[in-house]
Amino acid sequence: FHRKAHEVKLKEAITWSAVWIMLALVFNAGVWYYFGEVKAIEFLTGYIVEKSLSVDNIFVFVLIFTSFQVPAIYQHKVLFWGVLGALVMRIIFIFAGVALITKFHWIIYVFGIFLIYTGIKIAKDKGTKVDVENNFIVKYFRKFIPVTSGYVNSKFLVKLNNEWHATPLLVVLILIEVTDLIFAVDSIPAILAITSDPFIVYTSNVFAILGLRSLYFALAGSLKYFTYLHYGLALILVFVGIKMLISEFYKLNPFLSLGIIGFILAGSIAASFIWPVKEQNK
Repeated sequence: FHRKAHEVKLKEAITWSAVWIMLALVFNAGVWYYFGEVKAIEFLTGYIVEKSLSVDNIFVFVLIFTSFQVPAIYQHKVLFWGVLGALVMRIIFIFAGVALITKFHWIIYVFGIFLIYTGIKIAKDKGTKVDVENNFIVKYFRKFIPVTSGYVNSKFLVKLNNEWHATPLLVVLILIEVTDLIFAVDSIPAILAITSDPFIVYTSNVFAILGLRSLYFALAGSLKYFTYLHYGLALILVFVGIKMLISEFYKLNPFLSLGIIGFILAGSIAASFIWPVKEQNK
């Protein structure tokens, strides 16, 4: 029974992931029709970059949910509010980033160097690392707000003895939001290397984030098979960082940029299946 229920949920998650991708492509067609092919290619490139980087988010979400032993029935609620919070944070980051580049053009080089550094670090560390056990925000949070010992249904806050207590689910939500904040620091400069148009930057982010919840449930159980994906993500960040650094002297053709990013992503996924890493017997 449980296996059948899991299969139904997996099919549902895959279906919704496909729906969100189709909606993004339909929107992309609208951008092409109203704003031209260059803007459409910028949107598609930005969407692919953001969608690729969101897979790294999923790796960390799995780690957080596993560490806090969050029941599957509560994960939907956490991710719903997590995605909502991410949309608000992203728009702040995007307009701040565009404003910085507009006012201080030299900041583009800072972003470029940061992306190259981040890409190298991801390749070296084999993915983005988040220390759940020793996270300073969780420790700081627990100093000021008492946390219940266990989950209380799907509640974030409960009142015990006339005093409000947070549940571990709220702690998990905060960690999810902080994780997205960390990833936004990487992903916003990455898409600003592709375009500085706030409309294209935000909409490509929105479509990538909106499908994040269904993508999590579709991929959570199979992430272990994408063994070389983090190398692809690292290479994409290095590429867009270099693109940002040379933008003053050489403008890379949007079609070529899209092709390179697509090739890197497809290559890293293909490599994961062609040369799978065998699990060591413990």
